[in-house]
Amino acid sequence: MSLALIAVALAGAEIDAGAAHGGGPVGAPLTVVVDNVRSNAGRVHVALCPQKSFLKDDCALEASAPAQKGTTSVTFANVPPGEWAAQVFQDENSNKKVDRNFLGIPKEGVGFSRDAKIVFSPPKWRDAVFSHEAKAQVIHLALRYF
Repeated sequence: MSLALIAVALAGAEIDAGAAHGGGPVGAPLTVVVDNVRSNAGRVHVALCPQKSFLKDDCALEASAPAQKGTTSVTFANVPPGEWAAQVFQDENSNKKVDRNFLGIPKEGVGFSRDAKIVFSPPKWRDAVFSHEAKAQVIHLALRYF
């Protein structure tokens, strides 16, 4: 089971996607509310991915926030309109990767937009995709621990 999640942790809980692409504001805010965070350890990392980079390390937008037991929110300031999927993990030991056991099963919490199920493999794009319009949006998902 290969969940290529997030490779780089950002220092803040908010990122300006327009600035990341060299321009001004190009979209609207998107807040990802992550439930079932099991501890205050580490950071909760969120990657927003178009279909071509879903489950890969090169998602278009990434941000993180300090983990807060229960619920942690991560906000992206300017997400371009379109179809996206969020892939999330709690980096409890701050090593900037998803730790796995000898079978490749994540030892840290992982989750996907639309609470796409993880059944013997990562979810499919169609199960995690959501549409983001040019207006503020909040999505919710829960981390799963194995």
